Amino acid sequence: MVYSYYPGCTLKNKAQDLDRYARMSAEALGFTLQEIEEWQCCGAVYPLASDEIATKLSAVRALNDAKEKGQDLVTLCSACHHVIKRVNDDMRHVEDIRTRANNYLKFDEPYLGETKVLHFLEVLRDRVGFDTLREKVARPLAGRKIGAYYGCMLLRPSSVMAFDDPENPSIMEDFIRALGAEPVFYPFRNECCGGYISLKDKPLAGKMVDKVMESAIDHGAEELITACPLCLYNLRHSGAAKKIPVTYLTEILAEALGLLPESAAGEGKPEQEKDNKAEGGEADV
Repeated sequence: MVYSYYPGCTLKNKAQDLDRYARMSAEALGFTLQEIEEWQCCGAVYPLASDEIATKLSAVRALNDAKEKGQDLVTLCSACHHVIKRVNDDMRHVEDIRTRANNYLKFDEPYLGETKVLHFLEVLRDRVGFDTLREKVARPLAGRKIGAYYGCMLLRPSSVMAFDDPENPSIMEDFIRALGAEPVFYPFRNECCGGYISLKDKPLAGKMVDKVMESAIDHGAEELITACPLCLYNLRHSGAAKKIPVTYLTEILAEALGLLPESAAGEGKPEQEKDNKAEGGEADV
């Protein structure tokens, strides 16, 4: 099975591991992520102005590209997924946005929101199946207590994202369980890390991410996984008194599938710990 794939800007620089391990794992599980040609930045933030059109056009181009190939569109970055899925909903249901976007882009055929947008985790759950994933695991992550950090963008607004229960999600915990590890449930796993306010109010953002980290540790998590590059950065630079390793969900997937040399599994963790010590535990979000 081949999917159109929108990587997004961060996965080409700061979050290359999120992208690389996803591609490796996809091939091992029998599907291909075919990167869209000449994709452009999604804008990173869904515009709140109801008449905003310019910053939505790159998402519409990506969606139409997948439509022309007859493929579903897969994303990985939480921010990209959020923007593209909400823009797709606009193209389906908001006539003014749909008309103006098509008038500007001048596709051979108008784009009407036909493309199905899937997060990588949804492909694993709904197309591959967690039972099949469990059978493919070569190195079960037995004995590891892993907390899932959803953040806010994958889950809300739930009426549009339709990713999981926004108050009590389970897809990432089911994913962790399929890899042989023990998922740790903790209250702040679907709370905001303060990512988008970090430039305006760094101390407040620091307090928000510290609460997430402290909540995870207090409930027994020994490591965290996420799909969001900004969340990963904030969590790794938390100023909380105690810290645990934070990695991308695709890394533990590749590890469990036996795609990483045993010596390389979790290779970013020692470096992360060294960075935390060098920073003296101060938040840098």
